[in-house]
Amino acid sequence: MSDGAGRREADLPANGPGTPDSRAASAGPDAPAGPRDSAAPGGPSASGGPAVPGGPAFSGGPTASADPDAPGDPAPSGDPGFCGDLAADAKLLAGYAAETERRLALLPARPDRTAAEAERAEGLHEDCRAVRHAFLARHADAVYDELTAGRTLRPRLPDLAAEAAVRFPGLVPDAAQLAAEGERLQAHKEGRAIDQGIFFGALLRSPTAGTHLIESMLRPAPGSAARLAEFRRTDRLELPAVLLERRGEGAYVTFRNGHCLNAEDDRLISDLETAVDVALLDDRIRVGVLRGGPVTHRRHAGRRIFSAGINLKELHAGRISFVEFLLGRELGYVNKLARGLLREGPAAAGGTTAGKPWVGVVDAFAIGGGMQLLLVLDRVIAEEGAFLSLPAADEGIVPGLGNLRLTRLTGARTARQVILAGRRIRTSDPAAALLVDEVLPAAALDAAAERAVRELAGPAVAANRAMLTLAEEPLELLRGYLAEFAVVQARRIHSPDVLAKTERHQARSGRAPA
Repeated sequence: MSDGAGRREADLPANGPGTPDSRAASAGPDAPAGPRDSAAPGGPSASGGPAVPGGPAFSGGPTASADPDAPGDPAPSGDPGFCGDLAADAKLLAGYAAETERRLALLPARPDRTAAEAERAEGLHEDCRAVRHAFLARHADAVYDELTAGRTLRPRLPDLAAEAAVRFPGLVPDAAQLAAEGERLQAHKEGRAIDQGIFFGALLRSPTAGTHLIESMLRPAPGSAARLAEFRRTDRLELPAVLLERRGEGAYVTFRNGHCLNAEDDRLISDLETAVDVALLDDRIRVGVLRGGPVTHRRHAGRRIFSAGINLKELHAGRISFVEFLLGRELGYVNKLARGLLREGPAAAGGTTAGKPWVGVVDAFAIGGGMQLLLVLDRVIAEEGAFLSLPAADEGIVPGLGNLRLTRLTGARTARQVILAGRRIRTSDPAAALLVDEVLPAAALDAAAERAVRELAGPAVAANRAMLTLAEEPLELLRGYLAEFAVVQARRIHSPDVLAKTERHQARSGRAPA
């Protein structure tokens, strides 16, 4: 049996707390495109020949046949001959990507491919990804300026990617490709998120574009201002997966994804960003509090649970978005917890961001993304017997910014034990003092949260926490980490070991995805 997020019950307290890497990846995100023989196994590699009109140069041979494995079928050379001119290079990229897609379309759908066909498809994808890397290594800043009108616009990640698909065909997946991916199980996807990771990694790697992008994602999400008006009228905001309540100077954010132990999915991430925005925008609020609500899982029904981390069932079903969840979470509400909202116009004279202190109340356990949240909070209060963990080694993905932030709190040795070996930190463990401020009986948690709000509501607290964040995690450090994270995480969610693990989790749950 498993919980609602796909984890084994054996991994959770019974009652109460208590791909092979590709050449492009191994060569580094900026590795230049190079020639590659992507002909089918058994077919000769062609050399020399005509170029596709308006597109890249291709290796020679007769006109491409309908058989993708035909020996005479010419293959992209891997080097479209970029010249450094944005318009000309964009045209070459578009031609190269279009030819790659034509060849992929001649192959069966991913779950129906033979081993040879799967190898050929992977080769086509990797060659095209190397070309995207090479294009962005030359033009990332220019592309970003085109998409943001010289950095006068501040689109969010999904809008930026959508505009890039229109303005620079072949650079990122287009709407039709994303729609097709969205209907597939994770194991059946073509891996379009990897192309999105390449794109955002290149932008974040640029000091100019990357800084602007990080700041843009610190603006309130669409719809948050309207929700603020509702919250100010009623002191309560009910979202599908989150409840926000005002009590005095505190904003109490309660996770309400109880069917899956408050595991994170696209819906919860979106609702959390709205709730955090509203708490930060409301000038009556001085302190925010995060806590998991009661869950409905049969073994924990009625108990509060902080978070079970990423919802592995949703990942298996292909419903965890790379842009909106895996990357948007880190640049969105989690970074807003750490840094606050972007100040613009005259308000920027008081600092580029406006943040507030945050308290976390941990009932039972904080797994994965739940533990990651605690690393940016100003006070953590935990129930006696609770535990924290980052099961990255088990799940196979990168634990968000946990690799960046955990070492700062626990030291290198403990951080490696937690991330690489799956060590749990229980409240009775001496190491818990590095991550948790107070350990109390469950009955005392409400009063402790209220006390923390009073103690952190002082006028100098917000200013000093901003300075602490500046010293502990400078924007350049964050940007550099995010640039690599975007590329690595996009590949990890499509890697064979992760796909196999999600399949095993799903099989243990005994239910097919809805």
